[in-house]
Amino acid sequence: MVSLAHLWLPILLSAVLVFVASSVIHMALKWHNPDYHGLPNEDEVRAAIRKGEPSPGMYVIPYCKEMKDMGSEDMQRKFQEGPVGFLILRQPGRLGMGKNLIQWFLYCAVVSFFCAYLAGHVLAAGTSYLVVFRVVGTAAFMAYSFGSISMAIWWGQPWGAALKDILDGLIYGLVTAGAFGWLWPHA
Repeated sequence: MVSLAHLWLPILLSAVLVFVASSVIHMALKWHNPDYHGLPNEDEVRAAIRKGEPSPGMYVIPYCKEMKDMGSEDMQRKFQEGPVGFLILRQPGRLGMGKNLIQWFLYCAVVSFFCAYLAGHVLAAGTSYLVVFRVVGTAAFMAYSFGSISMAIWWGQPWGAALKDILDGLIYGLVTAGAFGWLWPHA
C-alpha cells in the first residue's frame, strides 16, 4: 500500500497534463467543433424562450410530468410533431471561461486523487511502470469517458460526438497513467 501523501506529485502533475491535453484538443485541434450546430431560426427560438422567462436549469421538450401520461394522445402527438429534446439554460450574461476552466482543473485533480486512492490501495511501492499504468489508466479512462455513454443513451447526444468524448477520455487516461507510472514510489 502507498499513502496518498506519497502520491501528491503524480496527482498534481497528471491533473495539469490532462488540463493541457484538453486545451490542445479543444482550442488547437478543435475536433469537437463540428458536433455543435446553430438553429436556422435562432433569433426566433431565443425570443420564444425569453418570452417564457425560464430560470436557469434543465428542460425537456415535450415535458411530461408523470410517466403514466406518456401514452396520452396529446403527448404522443407532441412527440410525433417534434421537436424532442433536452435544453439546458444558463444564467444570462457574459460567458466567462475562467470559472469553467477552474472547475475543469479541479475535476481533473479529483479524478487523479481517486486514481491515486485506488492505486495506492492495490499496488505496492516499487510496482512496475506498466502495472501502475494499466491500473491508473483504466480508472482514469472510466472517469473521463463513461459519462458520454450515458449522455448518448439518455440525452440523445449523437454517438459520433460521444465517441470523440470517449477518445478524449482515452487520451486523458493515458496521460494520467503515464504521470503515475513515471512518478510511482520506488520500494
